[in-house]
Amino acid sequence: MMAVDVVTFGCRLNIVESESMRQQALEAGHQNLVIFNTCAVTAEATRQARQAIRRLKRERPEATIVVTGCAAQIEPAMFAGMDEVDRVIGNSEKSQSQTWIKLSDPAASNERVQVADIMAVRETASHLIDGFEGRTRAFVQVQNGCDHRCTFCIIPYGRGPSRSVAMGAAVDQIKRLVDRGYKEVVLTGVDMTSWGADLPGAPRLGQLLQSILTHVPDLPRLRLSSIDSIEADEALIEALACERRLMPHLHLSLQAGDDMILKRMKRRHLRDDAIAFSQKIKALRPDIVFGADIIAGFPTETEAMFDNSLALVGECDLTYLHVFPFSPRDGTPAARMPQLPKQVVKERAKRLRAAGDHALDAYLQSQLGTVQNVLVEQDHLGRGEGFATVRFRSQVTAGQIIQAKILGIEGHDLIAA
Repeated sequence: MMAVDVVTFGCRLNIVESESMRQQALEAGHQNLVIFNTCAVTAEATRQARQAIRRLKRERPEATIVVTGCAAQIEPAMFAGMDEVDRVIGNSEKSQSQTWIKLSDPAASNERVQVADIMAVRETASHLIDGFEGRTRAFVQVQNGCDHRCTFCIIPYGRGPSRSVAMGAAVDQIKRLVDRGYKEVVLTGVDMTSWGADLPGAPRLGQLLQSILTHVPDLPRLRLSSIDSIEADEALIEALACERRLMPHLHLSLQAGDDMILKRMKRRHLRDDAIAFSQKIKALRPDIVFGADIIAGFPTETEAMFDNSLALVGECDLTYLHVFPFSPRDGTPAARMPQLPKQVVKERAKRLRAAGDHALDAYLQSQLGTVQNVLVEQDHLGRGEGFATVRFRSQVTAGQIIQAKILGIEGHDLIAA
């Protein structure tokens, strides 16, 4: 058992912040501390966090439990009302080393709930850490928060306004990670393509990518997490077209494929924008692999509207689908819209997932016989440049990039010698 354990829910950004918290809590001398870093993207995510907290307390009754993350930021009283929880800490407070120092001091005055107004936060903690326990890929936060107000989304109220990490700070952190042996860096954020809007001169995300690739020449692989394609700048597109070290994998925040539903979601793109973007990138980088977030059963969605989302899988050549059955979140406009029957939502999500599985199977089949550069993440397991999981039949060394011939498929994994 570790002196500090972190249970992480949700996005890649939470992975970064969890590691930062774990290190700060260890440095503060904590013993038998469990931090729950929660997600609020759906009501189900919050329910799962509460369930996990109760289970952990039954298994480890002596542990001190701290709850933080987006769900804690949005609903602190709910978590404070749980007997199992010792402290509730906000998203701004969790990144401050002083929070964990005070928490470890019995003499310090510790309020049970420490959650400030996230909408007033303007500083971005860069989470400058030099490694990730048990990982060969490093996740680097370059942006936090969101200024948009999609009608289904509660996250801006958990993360606050959009804030960017300065270009120099991001480059320096990546240099340190490469010096420690990391072969791949994944840039993360809540609204990645808004990076730079709050910085002097308002640089764009593409400029950050090109700066990293120029100033960190020893970095073998750079990868982007989810982006909003309508905000992709020309420098980003140029980097994808020309920079082989920028991995050919983009996860797109699409959410729907019907124009009326996109308008009711208050998205900033239409279906033709999504299709045009994917076709443009595919022409420039033929080996590109697309993933996407799509919501099934949004309020007022008719069968014809859903069919438009279903058709987007083929029209945008999507491979890795993250399907979200619509879940109303209190405090969002979509929660006040006419809801669909739960069974309809569930059935549409099932059909979308089936389409995603079919697309993934087709992509894996297309990789048979190819030779891929695979980053080995653990014994017998790695990831290709297009994000496919590759399993090795022979022993391989974690942390190395090796060329491997793809010989077969098992489930959703490629098999190499």
